[in-house]
Order: sequence, then structure tokens, then C-alpha cells
Amino acid sequence: MLENRVSPDLRNLFFDSLRLGQRYNSVVKQLVLDLIPTPAPTLANFVSGRNVEALAALRDLLESATGVPAKILYLWGVPGSGKSHLIKACIGLGYASLLPDVANGDLDASSRYAIESAQTLNDNSQQALFDLINRQQVSSGHLVASGNVAPRDLALRRDLASRLGSGLVFQLHPLSDSEKAEALHAHARTRGFLLREEVAAYLLRHSRREMASLIQMLDALDQYSLETGREITLPLLKEMSQPSLV
Repeated sequence: MLENRVSPDLRNLFFDSLRLGQRYNSVVKQLVLDLIPTPAPTLANFVSGRNVEALAALRDLLESATGVPAKILYLWGVPGSGKSHLIKACIGLGYASLLPDVANGDLDASSRYAIESAQTLNDNSQQALFDLINRQQVSSGHLVASGNVAPRDLALRRDLASRLGSGLVFQLHPLSDSEKAEALHAHARTRGFLLREEVAAYLLRHSRREMASLIQMLDALDQYSLETGREITLPLLKEMSQPSLV
């Protein structure tokens, strides 16, 4: 299986061929682009910042096949703090996704579930989740959930809010600018190039502040670089992003 990256050697060979005036075949170009899918959210590519303790607790939970240390791990924080990334990472590791419109159905109390944005649950979904949590207390299953506020402040049934707060609870904190820059540099490396400091600084100053938006801009810049046959520089970023970033 291909890794989620293009080797620096492949990228450098491509740009060297352009400098030498060699014809860039469109089939080769498409092959290079296809080799660079956006990396899926994982624990490995989550930049923890001040969230080291939360990440460690989640790792412990994910690696516990039996006798898990907690039946519920609840993550909360403002948009851009990493909740969605970690929930998707759990799903990528085999957790069953519970959508906000949870139906009681055949939820297996011995399974592992992940649910995002618990604050959006409707009445029926709240009852289904409450029942599942109760049954998980005497089973091998557990739950990772996220919300926009602490459990005690959720606009949900008090018994469900209490259950969500009965396990491990962590507030996630957004990354600082230096931590975002670190994350951008790390993401660039997964795509096979080194990100110049001035490009990272410009992205942080002029684009939307959420990490997902910054990563999306960097991915678009990488693709634009390959499509135009030009290396990633500040002038290239300005050319691509005008007028959206000025």
C-alpha cells in the first residue's frame, strides 16, 4: 500500500526535470498528484500543544483491549481545539461512529463507540446514548465523546450529562501560533516538502485561524505547486491566494 506521502527525492526529481527543460508528461503529473492524498486524522499527526495529558489518556484507552481504565472519555473545547481530529482518529482505529441522531437499534454494549458534538443530540438520541452507557458499565465496551462545553454545562438531560462526566474529562486547548507553525511544518513533511518559514508565517497572519483551514490551504498550495511546476514560495502562495488572503 502506498504511504500518505511523496518522497522528497520524487518531488526534487520532478522540479529538476523542469529546470532542465524536460517535457512534463500530464500522466506523470497526475500520478504525482494522486500520490499525495490528504493524511487522515490520527493520533500520530495530532499536534498536542497543551493537550498532552488528554492525548496520553486517549492512547491508554485505545490500547486497552480489556479492563479499560475508564468507560467514558469526554473531550470538550472551542472550535479548532482538536476535538474532531481525535474523534476521527478513534474511528480510524476501529471505533464505531455514533452520529448525533443516535438510534437505539442494535447498539452493542461490548463495542467501542465514538460520538462527536454530543450537544446536538435530540431527545430520542439522548435516551439511546444513556441506555448504551448504562449497559457498558457491565461490559467490555466504552465510549469516547466530544462536546462544545463541559459535561455539567451541556444542554442535555441531566442524567445523561452526569454520565458523560462520570469518566475522564479533558478540556482541549487551541494551539498557539508557534504550535500551529510546528503543525504546518510537520504536515508539509508528510507531503514530501520542507515548508519555508516565511510561507508558514504568511499563512498564520492572513488565513483563517482554525488548524483545519490552515491545513486545507497548505494542501491547496502543494497541489498548485505541482500543477504549475513551481516550488512552494511566498510569491506562489500570494499568487494562488489573491485576493482571498489580502
